[in-house]
Amino acid sequence: MVETDEATAPLTKGRRGRKRPRIRPYHKHGLTTLRRTVEALGGRLLDGRTTLAKQLAAWRADLVRDLGGDVTTQQLAIIDLATKTKLMLDSIDAWMLAQRSLINARKRALIPVVRERQALADALARYLGQLGLERRGKPVPDLAAYLAGKTLPAAAERAR
Repeated sequence: MVETDEATAPLTKGRRGRKRPRIRPYHKHGLTTLRRTVEALGGRLLDGRTTLAKQLAAWRADLVRDLGGDVTTQQLAIIDLATKTKLMLDSIDAWMLAQRSLINARKRALIPVVRERQALADALARYLGQLGLERRGKPVPDLAAYLAGKTLPAAAERAR
């Protein structure tokens, strides 16, 4: 059970009208907890053994490969942000698909997590837009340099 400081905890009424500290704030969806965990633990959250970690690592490697393999430090920072955003977006999508309805019938409106999911999707699109949408190949040497590189090792082996 979580203990709270009585001076800072919000108060709720008990059965007999007494005010008592609330144990924990109520969050209907897990986005706040997930976001706080990712920010606190960063890359240590996913250690590479889970299926989710392997899929995220493969997505990140594909992204680096699509950028030509040799990326700058700034690009790596954006790639890390995009990977974390993708993790949160996939988690929200999985949670939303498990719900019976995305509409709050009392308020006649979408549940708030739909708006937050759209904000994350927009952020991911911005990160990917900053990295560029076109695929970049690795730099390839010209034909003369390639042939020179192939003939020198072969000539060195024949000289032995």
